[in-house]
Amino acid sequence: MSAAAVGSRKKRVVLGVTGASGAPYAKRLAGLLRGRDDVEVAACLSSTAPEVWALECGGDIREELGLLGLPVWGARDYRAPFASGSAGWDAMVIVPCSMGTVARIAHGTSETLLTRAADVMLKERRTLIVVPRETPLSTLHLENLTTVSRYGALVLPAMPSFYAGERSLEGAIDTVIARVLDHLGLPHEVGRRWGDGAQAESRRP
Repeated sequence: MSAAAVGSRKKRVVLGVTGASGAPYAKRLAGLLRGRDDVEVAACLSSTAPEVWALECGGDIREELGLLGLPVWGARDYRAPFASGSAGWDAMVIVPCSMGTVARIAHGTSETLLTRAADVMLKERRTLIVVPRETPLSTLHLENLTTVSRYGALVLPAMPSFYAGERSLEGAIDTVIARVLDHLGLPHEVGRRWGDGAQAESRRP
């Protein structure tokens, strides 16, 4: 599909959520994507995503995403349009992304809708953003992250920045989500960019 054709319709984005710690990142991104005129969003989950979401955000992830207007497809429901490259979905972001999911993407197992969707993005040379949240990283983790990067994914770790003087948890989360929106090619006004206005004063110990 040509760039002109993509520009004439909504950008279609898959939101993948896994069971890694970091569900508040996914919740914030889903909230910001809600109701935008320039984007269509659908979600898919790993088997452990609901459990971690309930622990870190409270509530039921499927119900909450549904209330935001995001359809949630079943873990093995390959009727989902983004399960095929011919449907022309533009991008996928997996946030948070577990190391197990990274490994499955790196080795092309595609045993669930989430990993199949990621595989589609790679084979179609479309945008795949993985937001890993793990520490420390083993050599195996690093090798798998290097592999998915080599295959075309953007590895965007959930590493908040603090140069804008953020003091709240919500502000720190936004420093990561702002970068996700940037790399999805979606205009936004989340957070403060480097060089925009006064930066936080230097503090000496």
